Amino acid sequence: MVGKKIGGRTYYYLAESARVDGKPRVVTQRYLGTADEIARAVPGGEPASASHRTYGDVAAVWATLSRLDFVRRVDDVVRSKPSLGSTLAVAVLHRATAPETPIGEWWATSAAADLVRPRLSTVDGAWRALDRLTPERVAGIEDAVATAVLATLDDHEALAVDVPQFAVFAPADCTLPSACREVLAGVGLRVTRDGAIPLSSRLYRRDDGTAPTFAALTEGLGPATLVFHAGQAAQLDLGSRSGFVGSLPLTDHPELLTQPASARKRVDPERFAGLTALDTHAVVDGVRRRVILTHSATLHAAQSRAFADELATATRELDGLAGALAAGTHRGDRAQVHAELGRVTRGRRIERVLTAVLSGNRPGEIRLERRIDPAALARLDEEFFGKQVLVTDRDWPIGDVVTAYRARTHLESTFRWLTGPAVTGPTPRWEWTRQRIAAHGLVSVLAATVTHLMRREADRAGMNLSVRELLDQLAGIGELVLRYPSTGGRPRTKRLLTSPEPGQQALLDLFQLSR
Repeated sequence: MVGKKIGGRTYYYLAESARVDGKPRVVTQRYLGTADEIARAVPGGEPASASHRTYGDVAAVWATLSRLDFVRRVDDVVRSKPSLGSTLAVAVLHRATAPETPIGEWWATSAAADLVRPRLSTVDGAWRALDRLTPERVAGIEDAVATAVLATLDDHEALAVDVPQFAVFAPADCTLPSACREVLAGVGLRVTRDGAIPLSSRLYRRDDGTAPTFAALTEGLGPATLVFHAGQAAQLDLGSRSGFVGSLPLTDHPELLTQPASARKRVDPERFAGLTALDTHAVVDGVRRRVILTHSATLHAAQSRAFADELATATRELDGLAGALAAGTHRGDRAQVHAELGRVTRGRRIERVLTAVLSGNRPGEIRLERRIDPAALARLDEEFFGKQVLVTDRDWPIGDVVTAYRARTHLESTFRWLTGPAVTGPTPRWEWTRQRIAAHGLVSVLAATVTHLMRREADRAGMNLSVRELLDQLAGIGELVLRYPSTGGRPRTKRLLTSPEPGQQALLDLFQLSR
């Protein structure tokens, strides 16, 4: 807290400092008032000091962990002293609220130390304490937490999902070439249909040739509806498989793409704004299956913008090539020019609408003319943008099929945030052993479990937020800690929440976080 004297009166501000370009600077500043104003707002006189720390996200995640009886359930599985349940709970709390901040720094600047009971003596050794997690204990912990999660849900239907881009474990010490290899990890997950809440996981390496096939991975997760994307469809024999929701390449079913927009119906506008669908049947892998053609206005707009950018880039490159040919600065033969044309257009839908015509045969005489076909561009926009072809053998409502298919997207987004571009150890010489990778995987999966459960609760309350958006809004709810001089006993402390925005107040009420 800092004071500024203006006109003979002192006005107090809560200031946060940080180093900017190597020099200390005040980066945030919040007005508190005069000493009299603070005293009137907070009985007990003028505080000796004040500090600000993050509260909303930490308190909401800890409340969810407490509601799941997380610490006791973990300790019942591990049965060791000191309590591994408390250590794992703090690791999950840290991963869910501040994955990019060192755990010691986070502990000192958040409300975690006041919330966690029993309080840990140290957090610096949390990762080393997790070395006690054997594969059997990991499986037992996941089962125990899954039981607690399912007790809060009416729908126990499960999905099997693969997230191949789970995490990259980066070496901390590259003094030895043998220690400089990154470990690329994927994870197979069994999650709830309602909320995509992880129940169990199977971590695997992608960089050593031992990654399981998609079918083998999902079969090891237990009974669940298989969720796959178009790139994985070729690995599966859908003619004989049962229990699946997935997407198919659009080009596999051109007869669906040409259906008029009037053939599609709106899908639950409250849950899926701008989504329409056609529920029909088609032959897939030799068997007549239920297929659903969906069209998302949001996806259509995004794909249209992305294609416009690609087309603009391609035309600029072709115009540059045409200019170089006309000026004589490009002396390549027709084969070389054709190769450059292929680089610009090959493998993209650009070639559907953009054509290039060469004239001349000898170097220095070759000319290029490019054309954009408006009719082809209109067909591309009408037939492809915003569309997906889903296939399933489930008789669920269309909205439930779409929700199941989108579970993988939600999980991929969550893990990108929880693990970041690369995972490094807590100390410079940390080595990512198999056991430590397994421990990190468990912490990240449990963090996803807790935050997806929270996201589901927010969604039921009418707040359609991603996990990242939910935690960001909660993190905006801070805590002001006022400390008063001692009057003979222990110094007195008063804690106040910063004034929340309307959306944040709804989250405070939802997770019952008022002080």
